[in-house]
Amino acid sequence: MPVPQKHAAVKTTQEFNTRAQSKAPVAKGVKVIGRKKDDDDRIDTGEEEWMQGKTLVKPPDQLDLTEAELKEELTRILTANNPHAPQNIVRYNFKESCYKPISSVDQMAVHFVLEGNLVHKDSHEARRQVAKQGVTEDMIVEDVVAEEEKPDTPVTGQLEGGEDMAEGEDGGGEERPDSVDIRAGKKEQKLTNQFNFSERASQTLNNPPRERSCQTRPPPRAHFSSTANQWEIYDFYVEELQRQEKNKEKQKAQPSKKEEDKIKKKMITVETQSDDITKITKVSKIIEHMVNQNTFDDVAQDFRYFEDASDEFREQEGTLLPLWKFQYDRAKRLSVTSLCWNKKHKDFFAVGLGSYDFTKQGHGMLLFNSLKNPTYPEFIFTTLSSVMCVDIHENLSYLVAVGFYDGCVAVYNLKEHSDQPAYMSTAKTGKHTDPVWQVKWQKDDLDSNHNFFSVSSDGRVVSWTLVKNELVFTDIINLSLDSTACGTAFDFHKQIDYLFLVGTLDGKIHKCSKSYSSQFLETYDAHNMAVDAVRWNHHHPDVFISCSTDWKVKIWDHTITTPMFTFDLNAAVGDVVWGPYSSTVFAAVTNDGKIHVFDLSINKFEALCQQAVVAKKTKLSHIEFNPVHPILIVGDDRGYVTSLKLSPNLRKKPKEKKGQELPKGPEVEIDKMEKLLSLLRESGSNQA
Repeated sequence: MPVPQKHAAVKTTQEFNTRAQSKAPVAKGVKVIGRKKDDDDRIDTGEEEWMQGKTLVKPPDQLDLTEAELKEELTRILTANNPHAPQNIVRYNFKESCYKPISSVDQMAVHFVLEGNLVHKDSHEARRQVAKQGVTEDMIVEDVVAEEEKPDTPVTGQLEGGEDMAEGEDGGGEERPDSVDIRAGKKEQKLTNQFNFSERASQTLNNPPRERSCQTRPPPRAHFSSTANQWEIYDFYVEELQRQEKNKEKQKAQPSKKEEDKIKKKMITVETQSDDITKITKVSKIIEHMVNQNTFDDVAQDFRYFEDASDEFREQEGTLLPLWKFQYDRAKRLSVTSLCWNKKHKDFFAVGLGSYDFTKQGHGMLLFNSLKNPTYPEFIFTTLSSVMCVDIHENLSYLVAVGFYDGCVAVYNLKEHSDQPAYMSTAKTGKHTDPVWQVKWQKDDLDSNHNFFSVSSDGRVVSWTLVKNELVFTDIINLSLDSTACGTAFDFHKQIDYLFLVGTLDGKIHKCSKSYSSQFLETYDAHNMAVDAVRWNHHHPDVFISCSTDWKVKIWDHTITTPMFTFDLNAAVGDVVWGPYSSTVFAAVTNDGKIHVFDLSINKFEALCQQAVVAKKTKLSHIEFNPVHPILIVGDDRGYVTSLKLSPNLRKKPKEKKGQELPKGPEVEIDKMEKLLSLLRESGSNQA
C-alpha cells in the first residue's frame, strides 16, 4: 500500500539520523537536506483509519451462472497473424513472365514508434563520447534536488537535536576529493548523443540483404626478369634524349597554343554558323514527318485504304478524292509553272513558281515537297527570275534542271546544301534570249557527261552538257528555218533516243531528229493557238497527245498527219498527261478549275470524271500523275498544289475469269491502244 507523504518524510529523517550517528559516508553524488523537527508534528500510526479489508464488488447486471457453466472451459487460440494484413498481393515474376501471388505476408503491425537521442552513461558508447570530448568522471554531477543551489553553498545537514553537520567536523565524515562540495564548484557538462536512438521493441523488421556476386577473369600475368648493366642504362638515356629533341623540333614546327586556340575558335564559329543546323536537319525532318503523320492521320488513312464505294453502282463514272493541299506563304502571289515527280523517291516532287504575265515579272521560287510533310517544303530555292520549267534526273535524283523566264538554264544539286545553282548559263555560254518553256534530261553522252535539252521562244532547241564546272551548249535545231515559229513544248520518244516532238506558238507540232538539224521529219497542223503540252505515250511507241489554248485535246499517231481523237473541253487547256498505269488513260486541266480524266478503253467520247477542285476564279495550270500511287497533283495560278486520289473506276483493270490468268506486261497495254487505232483506221478507210 502507498505510504502517506507525512510519514514518508519522518521516515527519511530517521534514516538520516541513524546514518549520521553511525558515521556512515554520504553516497557519492547525492545531496542530503535535513529538516528541523516541528513541535506540532506528531508520529501517529493509526492504520485502522486508512487500511481496509478486500471486498468484492458485484455489478448489478452481472449474469448468474450455474456451477456447470462456470466449470465449462472456453478455449481461445491467440495467434500473431494480423487480421488486417492482405492475403491477395500479387507481384510480377520476370522469370515466368506473369503475375503470381505472394505466399509470405508481413504480419507485423507497428502501433508506436519513438526515436530518442539518449545514451546510458554506463554504456560503451557514452564512455567513448566522454573520452572523445575530454570530460572526466569527476566533472559529471547529477543533481537530485529539485531546486537550484549556488555552487559556493556548502552542503549542510541538521540533526533532530538541532546539531549542525558542517564540513570538517568529526560527526560530518571525512573530507573526500570526490565529495559533492568539491565537485559542486565545477561547471556541469551535459553529454550529447550524436546518434538516433530507438528501443529494440519498436524496431521494424528489416529484410535480409540480398547477396550479389560476380565473377571475372583474372588479369593476365607474365613473369619478366632481366639483368641491367651500365651500358644498357646508358643506351636507354641516349634514346630518351633523342626522343625529347625530336619532340622539341615538332613543337617548333607546329603553331603555338595561342595560334591553335585562334584556329579552333574560327573553326567553332564556322561550324556554329553552318554545320550546327545541318547536323539536326535530318533528325528534325524525321520528327516533323512523324508529327504530321499523326496530325493528318485521317488523310493518310484515306490515301492508303479509302475506296469510293459508290463506284460499284456507276459503270463509267469516277471521282477524285482531295487529299493534301501544299502551300507556301511566300509563294501565294506566284503561279505554279511546272510540276515534276521524283522517279526514285515516289513521295517527292518539285514545284516551279513564277508568272506567265510579261508585265508582272519578278522573282521565282523552286520548292520540293513531300507527301510525308504537307505543311512545309523540304527544300526552298529563291530565284531572281520566274521559274518556267523543272525536270528531275531519273537516276541521279539530286540533280534538278531548271529553265527561267530570262532565258537562262541552271542545274541545282540538292546534296550541296547551297542556295545557288551548281551550274548556270550566261550570255557568254549561249543562254536563250526568250523564256525557256521546257527542259528534259537525256542519257549521258559518250564521255559519260550528264546532259539535258531545253526549248525556248527564241526557236532554239539546245543541248546542255555538264563538263566540270560549266555548261557547254550545242544547238540541235532552229525552229525558224521555215517560219518564225517559237517553241513552247517538247518531248522525247520513250524508246527511240534521237526522235522528239516540238510544239510551237503558232499551233504546229514538228517531229524532229537529233541527227538532222536542218529539217523536220514531219509537221502536224495540230491547233489554232499555241501548243501548251505535247507528250509521248508511255506504252505505245506511235502515239502522242497534245493540248492547246484553243480548248482542244488531240491524240495522234505519228505516222499519220491527222489526229486520231479530238476532245473539246470548253475551256483553255493548260496541261495534259498520260496515266502511267494504262495506255488509254489521260488527264487534262482547264482554266475553269476542272480536271478531266479519260479512259479510251471504256469511253471514247466523254470523260469518266469532270470535277472542279478549286474556286471558280482560280485557273489550273499543270497536272502530273504519280508514277506508283493512284494519285495526281495539280497546280493553280495562286501557288497552291492539290493532291487527289483516283477512285476505282478511274483505274479499272479487266476482271479475271475463272481458271484464266490475265496477261501482264507492256504488250497488254500496247494491244489495248492498238485495238482502238485499228478501229479508227478501218472506219477512216471505209469513209474514204
